[in-house]
Amino acid sequence: MTLTLDGIDGVRAAVGTDLDPGPWFEIDQARITSFADVTEDWQWIHVDTERAAGSDLGSTIAHGYLTLSLVPRLSNDVFTFANIGRALNYGLDKVRFLSPVRPGDRVRARAAMISAEDSGPGVLARVRYTIEIEDQERPACVVEALMLVLPPAE
Repeated sequence: MTLTLDGIDGVRAAVGTDLDPGPWFEIDQARITSFADVTEDWQWIHVDTERAAGSDLGSTIAHGYLTLSLVPRLSNDVFTFANIGRALNYGLDKVRFLSPVRPGDRVRARAAMISAEDSGPGVLARVRYTIEIEDQERPACVVEALMLVLPPAE
């Protein structure tokens, strides 16, 4: 169930909370290839299905940065905001890619609100995202994301 964080106080109240994971989201080869085209990273482990199938990898794998770039999409199913002005990406800390994501894998986000420190009129929130791969013990990615959450304009 998606949690709604109501205003700045709702963000502060969520600190220390492990949030329910979102639904599974499938990663297919078309998405991996499209990401390669956008980033111009056509390394064979991402786009050459025949070569990758014959390697120790056994298949192509998604770019780590593709997995990371899905955090906003996947987090929309974990929590949303109400009664705020805006939430801005502020940066990332401790990004780790622990397991490859393969075409056909399904991933989802699990999140924990780590902190919410006062920053001007709003709060700087730190959220740890764990991007899980269905039926695998090790996650694809773990990252601490920072976002500046501001109140509505008066």
